[in-house]
Amino acid sequence: MDGITIALSKGRIFEETLPLLAAAGIEPLENPETSRKLIIPTTRDDVRVVIVRATDAPTYVQYGAADIGVAGKDVLIEHGGEGLYQPLDLNIAKCRMMVAIPAGFDYEHAVRQGARLKIATKYINIAREHFAAKGVHVDLIKLYGSMELAPLAGLADAIVDLVSSGATLKANNLIAVEHVIDISSRLIVNQAALKLKREKIVAILDAIAGVVNANAAKSAAVKSCAVSS
Repeated sequence: MDGITIALSKGRIFEETLPLLAAAGIEPLENPETSRKLIIPTTRDDVRVVIVRATDAPTYVQYGAADIGVAGKDVLIEHGGEGLYQPLDLNIAKCRMMVAIPAGFDYEHAVRQGARLKIATKYINIAREHFAAKGVHVDLIKLYGSMELAPLAGLADAIVDLVSSGATLKANNLIAVEHVIDISSRLIVNQAALKLKREKIVAILDAIAGVVNANAAKSAAVKSCAVSS
């Protein structure tokens, strides 16, 4: 395809990416939440959107099945980012990656005593780096489902997972005790596509960057007003 293919995942990333794409004159003609289609046309004849799993977006872009994509920093770290150009932090789908424990578990004491902790997570690389930097010995258990169940069922002492509102942790009697990394979504581009379709891709990147920068300026202005008042 001579046009541009954009890889997006359903849910929060898709919804928060829509206003950014609109700035480039790109609007999907169908809602992926209600449509069964996985390839969705847009208001631009030369642009289409493919709906993929969030964890697959970097792979589609890396191997050229998509020219552009949006992926969370967590996914990119786990993927490795090979063959991907990451020109822009979109500042969307923000959350934090945290260490969470069951209420009543003395995590700090266990760390001080040099205990070897069992950690359940789907983010093995991020967790490994975090605990290695702290000099904490851990056994990492990779899970794909609900992390909160692992300590409740006795599978793990703690979890490393994404936290937004914290409501799910609270509902399962878990407490976030340690910040690992801040997460937001990045725009990613296939490096070969950037050379072959440079004019079209750069135009889209510039339009999206304009909105991201404007939003950042508004946010900074609001914070400034709040501080001065």
